[in-house]
Amino acid sequence: MTPKMDFLAADIGGTKTILATFSFEDGSIRPRREKEFSSHEYSDLSKLLEEFLSKDARDHPSLACFGLAGPVLQGKAELTNINWHIDARELSKTFGFRVELLNDLVASANYVPYLKHSEIQTVHKGVIPKDGENGAIAVIAPGTGLGESFLTREKGRWSPHASEGGHCDFAPTSETEQGLLEYMRKKFGHVSCERVCSGPGIYNIFSYFHETAGMDSSKCSAIAKIPETDDPTPVIVAEAMKKGSKCQMCVKSLDTFVSVLATEAGNLGLKVLATNGVYISGGVVLQVLPALMKERRFAREFERKGRMSELVAQMPVNVIMTHRSVLLGAAHYALEKIKEPDTFEMEKPKQVLRRKN
Repeated sequence: MTPKMDFLAADIGGTKTILATFSFEDGSIRPRREKEFSSHEYSDLSKLLEEFLSKDARDHPSLACFGLAGPVLQGKAELTNINWHIDARELSKTFGFRVELLNDLVASANYVPYLKHSEIQTVHKGVIPKDGENGAIAVIAPGTGLGESFLTREKGRWSPHASEGGHCDFAPTSETEQGLLEYMRKKFGHVSCERVCSGPGIYNIFSYFHETAGMDSSKCSAIAKIPETDDPTPVIVAEAMKKGSKCQMCVKSLDTFVSVLATEAGNLGLKVLATNGVYISGGVVLQVLPALMKERRFAREFERKGRMSELVAQMPVNVIMTHRSVLLGAAHYALEKIKEPDTFEMEKPKQVLRRKN
């Protein structure tokens, strides 16, 4: 019988943080306790961790793995949208358990091999070759930014790899996108792909059509609602997805977003030779999923790669339907580390947390 081990996993973002404890016993992961926090209500991650761990005296994790929105270098990270500086070694000394940091897309990619059939929606069927173990898997996630990562097969196991490919240059593929690029260049100087292919990117596209394309705005209900909301993207998406929508600016904005996402997904597939498939995650994609499926719109742009079109057409594309891929990917990564006793080192606690009964 496998001994019981408890560990902690987290999905840490600028807006919200999800913490959860898990047990590993008899070969399976069992969730124990989970809570969502507003990240901006805490000055740093330590304060949030202390509050979470003090709620239940049974929580004694031997290891923690945190998926977070930002690059991780030498066990340290700075979140993109909140002033948190996270140091794995300092957290280990404070709380008395080993801490591993992962970029959130690396954590999400780490969950791909564990995805259930009910957690994916195929948007492009493709064909996995017979020697599929030799091909990579690509993961792309438009959210607050544009996350990218990939997995390769090593010694019979899938290994996730980090990337900041979302910050590469936006390359237009049509006259409309060329005009969008010129508009964005005047606003931002450098125009990365995530300036267009993200939640905020949808608003950037909408602003382009509103300000330069001369479209009729009188039939757009989104125009009046946008000033009243902190996040205009859901307003634009809702109007574009409405059956029989008369707002051409919203519809055109969503069409352009889908085109750019499909193009960049195909680019990533080519760069890592993702013959085992491309996976798309993120709340934005779940909101616009019907638009990806409509009239093979996504598939056409995804396949349009000139001399490489036939190769890309063979790559399956699946949408990850769960919001928990970062959290669960971090949990599985923690479990993998627990199973490696040769590399497991317990930090001595610098302070003792007071447990509340």
